[in-house]
Amino acid sequence: MIYIYNDFGGTHTTSMAAAYHLHILKPGKLTEQEILSVPYFNQLTKKDTGHILYHGTDDEGHPVYTIRRRNSKYVVPALTDLSSILLNRYGQKETIIISNTSPTVPPMMTAGGFFSRELKIDWIGVPLLVKGAKQCHGLIQHLVEETKRVAASLHEQVVVLENKKYQYKMGKKDISWK
Repeated sequence: MIYIYNDFGGTHTTSMAAAYHLHILKPGKLTEQEILSVPYFNQLTKKDTGHILYHGTDDEGHPVYTIRRRNSKYVVPALTDLSSILLNRYGQKETIIISNTSPTVPPMMTAGGFFSRELKIDWIGVPLLVKGAKQCHGLIQHLVEETKRVAASLHEQVVVLENKKYQYKMGKKDISWK
């Protein structure tokens, strides 16, 4: 099993998903320090777009990666096709799970990412990112749990999860999805 979490920026919700998957982040409320200590959180730049970043190996020995895809609708299909080609070519019985974390992103995180990563105004962006991370951490945690559950139950070679049911809902204090 290989896990690849993806989203537009690849540095906030994907990093948090990888951290939950690898038990770097624990369930429950997060502190600012915990959020800012997540590997790759708010650290990627445009030059990192399309690069698959290794975060570690989970408890079951499965590698966990993330990718920053920006607004390209072609990254995930290309990744899916290349994965299928390589698995078939080399006769591998591996499953690759490509899980989209974009639905979990709240507006606060989008604004924070824009100020911090695009405009380089961290004094505005980072506090917004921390607030956004605190808003959506429960959704991300559940998305990771669902990604693992689906991965364990399917026997397909490449699985793409869009995760639309984890869409962040404004004004909801608790975990909310439909």
